[in-house]
Amino acid sequence: MKIAIATDGDSVASHFGRCPAYTIYNVADGKVVSKTVIPNPGHEPGFLPRYLSNLGVCCIIAGGMGPRAQGLFSEQGIETFTGVSGSVEEAILAYLADTLVSRENLCDHEEGEHGHCHHG
Repeated sequence: MKIAIATDGDSVASHFGRCPAYTIYNVADGKVVSKTVIPNPGHEPGFLPRYLSNLGVCCIIAGGMGPRAQGLFSEQGIETFTGVSGSVEEAILAYLADTLVSRENLCDHEEGEHGHCHHG
């Protein structure tokens, strides 16, 4: 299972689409197997949900994301967590501990619902 975190340096980026990079964690048996940082390939409507889905991502974590983007991720079967701040490492550890929750969106979009990804 792959988890993508919108990344700005070592921190969770405030907006998934305009972040400099994504940290992709490959997780198996509840543990991180590998970690890769990839540059953001560009922000255009509808592209990132398909792009990350094609990489095998089942969950994205970000500070903020608009409701349309959340819907597009949901259509791809990708769970979204918004309102997340702090370090990327803290975010993945909270996800693995099943304590990560969506909070108030940190960008200027409205908050929406997220789907369900089964922690492996």
